[in-house]
Amino acid sequence: MTLFFYIIIAIITFFAFLHAWAKKEYDINRTIVINKPREEVFNFVRQLKNQPYWIPWFKRDPDAIKKYKGIDGKIDSSFYWKGNSKAGEGIQKIVKAKQGRVLETKILFIKPIKVNALTYIGVKEIEPEKTKMVWGARGALAFPLTIISLFYTPEKALGENFETGLKNLKQILESR
Repeated sequence: MTLFFYIIIAIITFFAFLHAWAKKEYDINRTIVINKPREEVFNFVRQLKNQPYWIPWFKRDPDAIKKYKGIDGKIDSSFYWKGNSKAGEGIQKIVKAKQGRVLETKILFIKPIKVNALTYIGVKEIEPEKTKMVWGARGALAFPLTIISLFYTPEKALGENFETGLKNLKQILESR
């Protein structure tokens, strides 16, 4: 019985050490140049109803339930989705919108794991028909995600999806 107790204490101590050692904050972003005017790019990405067209996570379950609330593209408008185990469930709400420049949303992922994040999109005119866009997310990881992130980093989990989403967005906007 005593050996069992020591093993349990050792395991708890090991996980506590990993949690203390792990990075708890993340900020991941990707950038792309889209050959369209800044206002056109911004007006498309600020619409929550347009997200399933370009954001890769929504391709995981095209039949997911989607509900919208408020005036789309404006502060306090929100989007709820519930899909299969790959798409998950969550709520996204616009918290900041500077016309033609910045859009920030708060996301609460409910399933498969509970996570809060802040996503941001920034657009900048390079030339009249060229726009540089940054899409990113930042947040904090709680236990046990801190330990999981040692092996499967937020950079790896999100980075590739951001790149795919930006390529999808570029293709959609430039083909219009």
